[in-house]
Amino acid sequence: MEEQLKKTDLLKRKIKNSVTLKAAIITIVALMLLIPTSFVEDIIRERESYKNEAIYEVSSKWGGSQTIAGPILSVPYQVVEKTLNDQLETYTYYAHFTPKELRTDGDISTETRHRGIYDIVLYNAGLSISGTFDRPDFTAFNIRPDSILWDEAILSIGIPDLTGISQEVNLKWNNQTAGFKSGIPTEDVFYSGIFAPAPLNDQDKYSFHFNLDLRGSNRLAFVPVGQYTEVNVRSPWKDPSFDGDFLPHERTVTDEGFNSQWKVFDLNRNIPNQWTGSREGLFEHTFGVRLLIPVDEYQKNLRSTKYALLIIALTFLTFFLSEIIIKKQIHPFQYIFAGLALVVFYIMMVSMSEHFGFDIAYIVSAILTGVLIVVYISAAFRNNKFTLALSAFFTIVYSFIYVILQLQDFSLLVGSLGLFIALATTMYLTRNIDWYNVGKRPSVDLS
Repeated sequence: MEEQLKKTDLLKRKIKNSVTLKAAIITIVALMLLIPTSFVEDIIRERESYKNEAIYEVSSKWGGSQTIAGPILSVPYQVVEKTLNDQLETYTYYAHFTPKELRTDGDISTETRHRGIYDIVLYNAGLSISGTFDRPDFTAFNIRPDSILWDEAILSIGIPDLTGISQEVNLKWNNQTAGFKSGIPTEDVFYSGIFAPAPLNDQDKYSFHFNLDLRGSNRLAFVPVGQYTEVNVRSPWKDPSFDGDFLPHERTVTDEGFNSQWKVFDLNRNIPNQWTGSREGLFEHTFGVRLLIPVDEYQKNLRSTKYALLIIALTFLTFFLSEIIIKKQIHPFQYIFAGLALVVFYIMMVSMSEHFGFDIAYIVSAILTGVLIVVYISAAFRNNKFTLALSAFFTIVYSFIYVILQLQDFSLLVGSLGLFIALATTMYLTRNIDWYNVGKRPSVDLS
């Protein structure tokens, strides 16, 4: 019986002192901690969806992202066709023509609204739009001249969110003035927008001009329908993002705002200068500017969670090597508690970043988490040098992750170099360890 107890006690000591088994348990604990980390990512995405809902709620009443397409000159013509009953019916179709020149000049005033803890950027764009049309040429369409309804031609503008129009829009067509109306007679080109009568006579060129006061949020974009399109916009907003198919030819961004100019020719875009019938896809060719809120806490928080496994792995590796060097053991439950503290770090950071910004939230959460783990683990080692080393470790690790988050373009390069340095340091410190006998030796010579 005593022999059996001795064997059992020996087996327990071997299991307790087994480096391989301990390493396997630590690895399993680290991987299991990825489960609550994934829950944190879900929380971040959920909070971000609340922000998007707040933006949509405000912008739906003010005006959403606006894209201005046009104007397009649409000329109706009639065609007599036979029906299935061999009866003759007269149908009206439209031929559509793009401007010879299209110039847009405008100023974008901005304001920031608050919905709960979220900020929403709204704008009011005062635009002056002018240009010219050549006389429509129907010869390419093989349409009889007497079937063309010149007096019923219309000028239409595509605007996706009509709630953003804040003033009446009047068209100056050559020497005539007419008001724009909603509900375009034909949906060949635009499903949402406004139109005005633009009767045609025997002139070779027609000029147009109108002012458009348009409210919106987040983005203002344009469709380069003109054979030559020029857009000039200015705004006091100092954090623009120019996007779309074309970047500005000239732009100036300062702390006082931005000034930008686009020039697009018909050879630069895949839009015909004239066509008949429906034409979809005009809104696929856009360019414009987004009014960004410079700090997006949720994106930075989400990026930071990508490094959770790295922080957990480095922390556990430090504990594991400290056990071997100092010859004091840490129970797997202590690894679990320390790992949970690392996970709680992300929850604190997300909650605080909504109120104080990402930088402050990151620093405060890192300090609280680091102090908590250092005090907790140091109680097991009771070694002042270890406490100082562990404090330095957390300072370096969290500072390193913070630097990576700031360097978006160089994060992979800096991250890979940091991992290489961490691996090289670990290999150097453990170069003289006899891993087969590490549990039997009274001490480890690291010299």
